[in-house]
Amino acid sequence: MSTGVDSVYHSVHQHGKRIEEILARNSARGSTPPEPASNGVTGVYGITTAAALAGMSVQALRLYERKGLLEPARTAGGTRRYSDTDIARLRRISVLIADGINLTGIARVLGLEADNAGLRTRNANLTTTNAALLANNTQLTVDNTANPSARRKRTG
Repeated sequence: MSTGVDSVYHSVHQHGKRIEEILARNSARGSTPPEPASNGVTGVYGITTAAALAGMSVQALRLYERKGLLEPARTAGGTRRYSDTDIARLRRISVLIADGINLTGIARVLGLEADNAGLRTRNANLTTTNAALLANNTQLTVDNTANPSARRKRTG
C-alpha cells in the first residue's frame, strides 16, 4: 500500500514527465515562443509566475521593489501584477548582478539607460523635425527662385 507521500511524489513525477514531453514535442516542431500575454506594460503576472519567468526568487522580486529597482502594478486589493516590461527589467537586473554590480549601482545603471533611451527618442524626433524644416526651406528657395517678382522688396 502506498503512503500519501508516495502518492504525491508519483503524481508530481508524472506531471513533470508530461511537461517534458510537451516541451520536447514543441521544440521538435520548431514552434515559436508564445505571444506576450499583454501589450507589454499591463501587469498580468502574479509574483510567483514573474519570478519563474525572470529566473529568480519571489523574495528577490520583493527586495528589488523595496530598493526601487522596479514598481509592479497593483490590483485594487494590493496584489502585485508584473508586466512583460517588468520581466525584461528583472532579467536585465540579473545580468547586472552577474556582472558584479551591487543594487545601488544597478539602480544608477538602469536610470542612466532610461535617460539614454529618452535622449535617443528626443534626438530621433529632432532629426525628423529638422528634415521637415530643411525640405520646407528648400521648397521656399525653389519657389523664390522660380518667381522672383513674388518676393517683397526690401526697404532700406
